[in-house]
Amino acid sequence: MILLLMPVIQIVLFGFALSTEVKDTQVVVLANSNDDATQRIIDRIDASEYFDVVGYVHNPKEINAAFRDGKAKLAMVFENNFSENLKTDGTAHIQLLADATDPNAATSFIFYASNIISNYQQDISTQTSSGLIQPEVKMLYNPQLKSAFNFVPGVLGMIMMLICAMMTSIAIVREKEMGTMEILLVSPMKPIYTMLSKIAPYFVLSIINFATIMMLSVFVLKVPIAGSFISLFVVSLLYIFVALSLGLLVSTITNSQLAAMMVSGMGFMIPVMLLSGMIFPIENMPGFLQVISNIVPARWYIDAVKTIMIKGLSIGDVLKDVGVLVLMGTVLVTISLKLFKVRLE
Repeated sequence: MILLLMPVIQIVLFGFALSTEVKDTQVVVLANSNDDATQRIIDRIDASEYFDVVGYVHNPKEINAAFRDGKAKLAMVFENNFSENLKTDGTAHIQLLADATDPNAATSFIFYASNIISNYQQDISTQTSSGLIQPEVKMLYNPQLKSAFNFVPGVLGMIMMLICAMMTSIAIVREKEMGTMEILLVSPMKPIYTMLSKIAPYFVLSIINFATIMMLSVFVLKVPIAGSFISLFVVSLLYIFVALSLGLLVSTITNSQLAAMMVSGMGFMIPVMLLSGMIFPIENMPGFLQVISNIVPARWYIDAVKTIMIKGLSIGDVLKDVGVLVLMGTVLVTISLKLFKVRLE
């Protein structure tokens, strides 16, 4: 599988997932004056391959809700009497609000939106003596566009997955190789206790790793925890449990430490890096890769960390992510118990 199947998987993932292009960015519009110029600009934005106008809002609170729920990455706010101001005063303003939790993506779609507005102004200037359209840009959540705001949640998800899964994956299989599994099997302990005892030390070590990464992020990289640290800690504990459960599953289906390390190392690192949204936006990927990314635990954890740590929201705003992680942990532990062999071959 490693020699023949892995190259195919890698070329598919790298060929389709490695894309820095910004496509189908969700846009919401606040336009109290639905005049001709406003509608023409909105139509051009919506017709572009880079944007998808998903709805209209009526006040700033609805814009904040759209960003909070992940329904929009960009908001366009047209001033009142936009078309009239453009003709009479010679100047009209459009405010562009961008979700800058991913600073590279935010910079790209602000650039594309500004170009579309500029092209519209050039087109109408050849027809009439229209005024100047001035876009006013505001980056939300990360106004300084620090890249650390984006890669800290991603690195946190990757490190936790690799350490937890790789270390746990060799826990039970090491007992098989050393011959001490027989002692565990004849003991009065139930399989679930054997498994929990194997993941307990790595659970503690993972908490230490989490604390270390958080301190480095806050005090060295200057990435603040805008939301509740308790909420972030609870979500991280849940993700650690899911990662440990995944490693436990690998440990029950493999018969050697080398095989367990290869499966957990190669099988987990690439999906976490490419399909979790850590480096490349998931919405830019083909549909089948977006579907596959749903089974990558790091995707849901990284999204929850960005929401709590960068956006400053509460755990109530990441209930979907939490629910998916709870479901994954339950399924993984159940499968591991079913596959755990109480008799040696």
